[in-house]
Order: sequence, then structure tokens, then C-alpha cells
Amino acid sequence: MNDAPNAPGSRGTTPSPSRAQESPVAQSEPQQPRKQRGGRNLPAAIGVGLGLGVVIIASLFVVKVLFLAVVVAAVSVGSWELTSRLAERKGIQVAQPPLLLGGIAMLTAGYWIGPQGAAAALALTALALMIWRMKEPPENYLRDITAGVFTAFYVPFLATFVALMLSAHDGPQRIVLFLVVTICSDTGAYAVGYKFGRTKLAPTISPGKTREGLAGGIGLSMLAGALLMQWIIDDGRWWQGLILGGCAALIATLGDLAESMIKRDLGIKDMGTLLPGHGGIMDRLDSLLPTAPVVWMLLAAFVGS
Repeated sequence: MNDAPNAPGSRGTTPSPSRAQESPVAQSEPQQPRKQRGGRNLPAAIGVGLGLGVVIIASLFVVKVLFLAVVVAAVSVGSWELTSRLAERKGIQVAQPPLLLGGIAMLTAGYWIGPQGAAAALALTALALMIWRMKEPPENYLRDITAGVFTAFYVPFLATFVALMLSAHDGPQRIVLFLVVTICSDTGAYAVGYKFGRTKLAPTISPGKTREGLAGGIGLSMLAGALLMQWIIDDGRWWQGLILGGCAALIATLGDLAESMIKRDLGIKDMGTLLPGHGGIMDRLDSLLPTAPVVWMLLAAFVGS
């Protein structure tokens, strides 16, 4: 008689208990380290952010014109990054010399002359771009000029409102307010969105952004705006800071989404690689540039220019 498979004392048919216990361990895959949300290298991003903060604070409160030089340098690199990506991905050629000189002219005219000077410099930059492009064949002339004028408006002209804030008697304090509410918008959105984000804000443009994150960014920006408006701005009131912070956070988010649209159209992740953990200069200016005219206008309305 053959032994039953499960009979006591049968051999070779019942798996060894030790093997049964070891097999899941042997087959388990090594755990992969969790990737940072959004692909950021957080230590590098924090280090670069602190370094930029030191440069900004040092230049602001030593000699105001030094901060203007920092803005000119950032705008020049940002314009170069954007036009380089346009050339690489779309074959669009934007003349660099008139764009660079025009950007410097807009910022310096805004600081020493005012809004009229900046607007005149923008108009002259557009004219210079049109004339400079005439050296090349007429094919794609309108395309290249349109891209050049867009870049001149998007980067140096919007940055001119930073120079306008800087030119006020309490210019450094206004710049601190502008920077803090914008940074708080990004920080609050990232922190709240990471922890509580469930509902996508604009999934086809920026899948990582959520409505909960937007609410967190607006709340933190409003809080920072109320405190700083009351403490460091001459004749400022806390309720004015609430309005300014809320508007700044909303516009900063829209500005971030606008640059995301540009990058998606170009098929790239970042505009550059100059800042480890952040991307390029333009990847840091995306929310600051559109926020600058809003903060300048509200400060002018609340406490004068």
C-alpha cells in the first residue's frame, strides 16, 4: 500500500516549515527610498535658498543699488535661459544684445525715473529687436519678434516693479515684504499640499498642485502679509497686509502655472540647471515676476509710492 500524501511520517511531499517561513523573505524585493515629492533635492534646495537669502539681505541693507545689480543679473540670466530654450526646442531666434541691454535699461530707468521711464525703455527694446532681426532672412520674422517682445515683457519689464518698490524711501522693507509673502505662498502650498492635498488644482498643467495646497499658501501668505505690513511698513495696517498677502499668493500660483504651460509647450522640466534643487533662475522667478506689479500697486494704494 502506498503512503497517503499527508500521512504521518511520509517524506518529500510536505513542504518544510522552515522553507515555508523563509520563502517570503527570500522573494521580497529591497525597499526603495522614497522619492521626494516633485523630484526636488530638498537639502540642495534648502542650501541654495539660504545662500540666495544671504545675498539678498546683504545687498538690500548695505547699499540699495547693490540689490538692483542682483536683480539685473538675475533678469539677464533668466532672459538668456528662456530664449535659449526657445531656440533649442522651437527654433525661435531672439536677438540677445538688444534684449540684454533693453532689460538693463528698463530696470535702471524704473529705479531712477519711474514707471514712465520703464515703459519707454520697453518700447525702445521692442523697436531694437525688430531692427536687429532685419539682418536675417525674412522667414519667421514675425515669430521671432513676437517671442522677443514677449520675453522683454515677461522677464525684465515685470522685474521693473521690483526696482520701483526699491526706489521708495522704505524700499528694502517693501522688498522684504514682497519676497516673504511670495515665498510663504510657495512654502504653504507645498507643506499643506504634501500633507492634505487631495483635489487637483490644474492636473493638465501642474499635476502636483492641489486646491488644499493653494488654500494653505494663501493662508500663510496672508498671515505673513498682516504681520509685516504692521511691523515694517511705514503707515501700514494689518488688514492691508491680509489683502496684499492673499492677492500675492493667488497671482504667484497663476504665475507658476503660466511658466508650467511654457515648459510643457517646450517639452522640458526646468528652464536651466544653474541652481541645484531648484532648476534655473527662471524656475525661481516664475512666481516672483507676476507678483511684483500686484504688490507694488497695492503698496502704492495703501501707503503711497
